[in-house]
Amino acid sequence: MVDINPNATGLPGIEQLRVIVGAAMTVGLILSVLALIISAIVWGFGANSSNPNLASRGKLGVLASCGAAIVCGASVTLVNFFWNVGQAV
Repeated sequence: MVDINPNATGLPGIEQLRVIVGAAMTVGLILSVLALIISAIVWGFGANSSNPNLASRGKLGVLASCGAAIVCGASVTLVNFFWNVGQAV
């Protein structure tokens, strides 16, 4: 029987890699907020100027930015969940 677990000290630079991934998650969340703000402005401008195409694109942008924030925030939980599912197989 083979039993292999992740090794947090096996390679040099693992801690720096964790810092880089955390910074990338932070950048992703900040960009999601920026996209949400821009999309809301586009949505409002399209709705007030009677431009349904622009309003529709603003709505889609709001949904996409919220989805991106969900994926950034839940990425660690999702990976851990699927890791545990894989270990149970």
